[in-house]
Amino acid sequence: MIKVTLKDGSVREYENKMSVMDIAKSISEGLARNVVAASVNGNIVGLDYTVEGDCELNLFKFEDAEGKDVFRHTSAHILAQAIKRLYPDAKFAIGPSIENGFYYDIDLEQRLTSEDLEKLEKEMKKIAKEDIELERYELPKEEALAWAKENGELYKVELIEELPEGEVISFYKQGDFTDLCRGPHLPSTKKVKAVKLLSVAGAYWRGDEKNKMLQRIYGISFEKNKDLEEYLHLLEEAKKRDHRKLGKELELFFIPEEGPGFPLFLPKGMALKNELLKFWREIHREDEYVEIETPIILNKNLWETSGHWFHYKENMYTVQIDEQDYAIKPMNCPGGMLFYKSKPHSYRDFPIRAAELGRVHRHELSGALHGLMRVRAFTQDDAHIYMLPEQIKDEIKGVINLIDKVYKTFGFEYHLELSTRPESSIGTDEEWETAENGLREALEELNLPYILNEGDGAFYGPKIDFHLRDCLGRTWQCGTIQLDMQLPQRFDASYVGQDGEKHRPVMIHRVAFGSIERFIGILIEHYAGKFPVWLAPTQVRILPISDKYNDYANQVKKVLFDKGIRVEIDDRAEKTGFKIREAQLQKIPYMIVVGEKEEAENKVSVRSRDNGEMGSLELSEFMETLSKEVEDRVNVIQA
Repeated sequence: MIKVTLKDGSVREYENKMSVMDIAKSISEGLARNVVAASVNGNIVGLDYTVEGDCELNLFKFEDAEGKDVFRHTSAHILAQAIKRLYPDAKFAIGPSIENGFYYDIDLEQRLTSEDLEKLEKEMKKIAKEDIELERYELPKEEALAWAKENGELYKVELIEELPEGEVISFYKQGDFTDLCRGPHLPSTKKVKAVKLLSVAGAYWRGDEKNKMLQRIYGISFEKNKDLEEYLHLLEEAKKRDHRKLGKELELFFIPEEGPGFPLFLPKGMALKNELLKFWREIHREDEYVEIETPIILNKNLWETSGHWFHYKENMYTVQIDEQDYAIKPMNCPGGMLFYKSKPHSYRDFPIRAAELGRVHRHELSGALHGLMRVRAFTQDDAHIYMLPEQIKDEIKGVINLIDKVYKTFGFEYHLELSTRPESSIGTDEEWETAENGLREALEELNLPYILNEGDGAFYGPKIDFHLRDCLGRTWQCGTIQLDMQLPQRFDASYVGQDGEKHRPVMIHRVAFGSIERFIGILIEHYAGKFPVWLAPTQVRILPISDKYNDYANQVKKVLFDKGIRVEIDDRAEKTGFKIREAQLQKIPYMIVVGEKEEAENKVSVRSRDNGEMGSLELSEFMETLSKEVEDRVNVIQA
């Protein structure tokens, strides 16, 4: 008798071994129609997998992340089959599912175009209708190599040659196409009815620019056409919100040709950035942080002590000064340790909360660069907290509350993930147990749900990650809290305890925004450039209806400017309607029109970007409304 424990804790018994699909059918026919994959004792399997003994079984539908992964992995195989049918000379590299779809890397002399993608998409839909079964089989390494060489699949040869002897080498055959693959997959191609090929781009084999450039075809797939249509609508909306496009149109930033990956912020972009930093400083002062600034260049000895010289050097920019090796900092934490060691400490000093808006530089491959989202120079809003072991839980709770305050200010929802000790780690079992318990208890005492990522922590300590969701439903990993008991050891950091002896402090690394530049990119797309008044680079634009009223316009500007409002005048010899449209395109929150009547009555005619005409107001009345909106950091998100 086989006992199968389901996700809800219920147990089903079967006399003989059964496939996952048959188990699903025994539960309900409706479930069997919708299930796409499963896990047996935590291992993801296909529906053809045979359950032979007692186990824990989870059944996944397309809505589940695991289900999407298997569904889209099969979609990649359908794409490969379509490619082989239309372009028999194509050589295949890899074709995984990814967070938002799937891709396949191919080696093909012909450069593919959007018209070619349409043909491939049509062939994929044809393959789906053919309801082709995916059959798994295994080969010994020697035979697998022979298959790959015989078929001219040189990239597969390289992958197989790297597999250890005795490794299970599996293939999936679907009609006239066979591919090297671990799987699992859908039982057949028929479920993949809604598919769209999105783009083709260059990608170096294995991400190494020394290797051949391949063509990477990206696609997305769903069970239902309705879901695909909704996704494509969101994709179009995302294109309109692209921070690179809006950054140029709104005169916020650009990436100069002379410095790929090094953003140049324009005056309006700096106004936005400085407002974020002002907010950052306010909330950190409220939580009794001190602010520090550590050097941007430090010598090799420091980076050897921290371990970066040995484990991160390929991402560091190095220089020689006075015939000694130095590095431009890729991270702020080693400098934070210098701050801590700048004077002796007693247990009475703790906790010490030191925050830094630290400029860091990291070498990224040119192909990975993407606007503000992936750059080579950015400002990291780091903080390092030094504390006693018994203070861990309370400090973690304080950091969670601070980051929560940040995200709620911008209207973001988020979920939390707790990552625990990885296989490759440093430190004692006792240290890890203390660290993990501190994070877990803080989350539970705050009644915060979280996803547990076993074994996904940093090598020096466990962590909590904040994954925020924007108004298009996309998620971004920004905030993080990492507990570290190792860096204080590497730097021989200590304090004098109540017993008069030296002890090691515990250290927290944490960011709220993460990279300020990346966070600005996220905000641009989240708000579609329509920033709330407190963040808007230009909060008010004054529009005199003719040059006769420029003097009055400048008087109004001075009143607003003296109150700290970011204000400008459009005194061009253009019609008022044209000026209003221009201001709307620039997404400026408030427009003030001034003419003969406004000057005579010492008033202003106000138009709101979000609410339309507000009528004629006393300037003091408008100032009161505006100031309150700025001070309260009113958050308005509109499509």
